[in-house]
Amino acid sequence: MSDFIMRPALFACACIGLLSTPAVAAAHEHPMLRICIDVTCTFAHSLDLDDLEEMEQASFATSTIWTEGTIEFQGVPLRALLDHADFTSGTLELIAANDYHVEIPVDEARDSPALIAYRMNGKLMSTRDKGPLWLVYPFDSDAKFQSEIYYSKSIWQIDHIKLLSE
Repeated sequence: MSDFIMRPALFACACIGLLSTPAVAAAHEHPMLRICIDVTCTFAHSLDLDDLEEMEQASFATSTIWTEGTIEFQGVPLRALLDHADFTSGTLELIAANDYHVEIPVDEARDSPALIAYRMNGKLMSTRDKGPLWLVYPFDSDAKFQSEIYYSKSIWQIDHIKLLSE
């Protein structure tokens, strides 16, 4: 067979090979979230997608002011993450990749229906889609969530969570 005919076939095989490399599997191995157990974040639990998927799961459909239409969000209830980290009191600080941060009292977080979402409409969220982790409230379920207070707490591209005080 001539080189001219073989090149497209070799290119196709190489592309298929790339799709089955560990890079695709890395989404399950790469730490998605650090939970800091001290203020300086020296000591932290690193959680990857598999760790998050092993925790309690929840989902809800809601519209947001940042997206079109109703979106199905899936992830870990914020209170389940608190239980995992054994945070019982104090204030959480959630920090995004761009250093935006929000503070939420642990008591409030424990009573909240918020999710640390990692899927939108069944697909893992990319950084471009406000992922890989987004604290989302069920905005359509109660008018109280349709306020600047909850919109400002709905932080995306979450990198780590700290407990500020106990």
